[in-house]
Formats: sequence, structure tokens, C-alpha cells
Amino acid sequence: MHRLLDDYAHENGLRDVSPKLKLAIGAFSIIACIASPTPAVPLAVSTCLSAAVIALARIPWRMYIGLTAIPLSFALLSATVVALLSPGEPLMSIGALRLSHEGLWLGVLLVSRTIGGASSLFFIALTTPMSEIFAVLRSMGAPEALVELSMLIYRYIFVLLEEAMMVHSAQEMRMGYSSVRRSISSFAMLASVLFIRAWERGEKLMLAMDSRCYNGMMPLGECNALRTHHLVVSVIYILSITALLLVVIRGGSA
Repeated sequence: MHRLLDDYAHENGLRDVSPKLKLAIGAFSIIACIASPTPAVPLAVSTCLSAAVIALARIPWRMYIGLTAIPLSFALLSATVVALLSPGEPLMSIGALRLSHEGLWLGVLLVSRTIGGASSLFFIALTTPMSEIFAVLRSMGAPEALVELSMLIYRYIFVLLEEAMMVHSAQEMRMGYSSVRRSISSFAMLASVLFIRAWERGEKLMLAMDSRCYNGMMPLGECNALRTHHLVVSVIYILSITALLLVVIRGGSA
């Protein structure tokens, strides 16, 4: 499971689209969701990007819904608190808790912005490999030390997860999680051994990099070129969301 997002990012139907264009669409969508005073723009962003991920990138919809449910669950909890604690004329009361019109509106806006922002991030994560993101950052003039450090951190995350999976699988084969007591003991042993094992793997990995003449700069491949039809579709999407954003802003000010 720890390779799931990265695998889809390398094998999806939008793999040949320029990563700069995909990052621009994701960044624009997040800004539009934050700037919108109503749920209309975040919901439109979520609908468009979700359709692109499922229909164009060919990401399984069950997996995509499962990913979206994670931030949505936290947003619903936060929206409930906001709706019940916001001041205003109460629509209904349950003991000391009361639901006001302003609180309900803020809760709906919070959930919609979360859905829109999550869809924007998942659009980037499921269609753009991290290596291309690092290449874009390097081409944009980001500090080389920051790019290199980010690449090493990203690589060592998988080293840590791989060691955790190996130890966990060995424990399961030895019935280490057959009861609550044994599960607690196995998890404690996993946590204590994991750091040492990951440290050893990290030293071996660094030795392998040094033996291959690592000089502090990892080579990155060229990004996919920007194609005309991809640019046209992206411009249509950006103009449509911008027009909707202007409409809701003017409608709110009126």
C-alpha cells in the first residue's frame, strides 16, 4: 500500500501531460477554493478534477473515493463543531448546543473547501511522479540544497516503510498479532527495532550512492513537453473556474 500513489502516478492516463501544467492547475484550483465565498467554486473544482482523475487518468474510482473519505471525515467533524458553536440566530437547539444559520453556512463552506482542496492535491499526487515535481522545482530555480534534501527525505520514507512491512510480516507469520496482549508486545518490539533497522539500511543506501560517484546532485530526467491540446483544455478549465469565481464574488458583494 505504501507504493500505491507513486505507482498510479507513473502509470496513469495523464502521464504524458507536462508536470508544470498539472502543478499550475492544482495550485490555481487550491487558490480558487480558498478565495471563493460560497461552496459553488470548490464543488465545481472537485467535480472537474475528480472527473479528470477517474475518466482521463483512469484511476479506480473505489480507490479515489477511499482517499477522499480521509480528509472528508476530518472536515465533517470540524464542520460540526463550527456549526454548533458559531453565534447567530438559532435554527434548532439541543440542550446547550444550538445550530445557527451562520454556523450551518460556515460548516458547509468548510466541507466544500476541504473537498475542493483535497481533489486538487490528489490530482497532482495521482498524476505526477515525485521525480517530475522535483525536476520542476529545480527548473524554477529552487535552492539546490532544498531539492536534494527533499529527494533524500522522500526516498528514506520508503526505506522506513519497507523495513516496517518486513518486520510486521515476520511478526504476523509468528502469530504476533493473535491476541490483544501479543499485539501490543509486537507493536512495541516493532517500534524499538524499526529505527535501528532503518538507520542501517540508510547507511547502506548512502554507501551505494557514494560508490556510484554521488556528488550532491541527483540526475533528473527531462519533463514532458507542453502540448497544444493540453494547454487549450487547461485554459478552458481555468477561465471557467475564474468566471464562476467572479460571479459568486459579485453576487456576494451585491
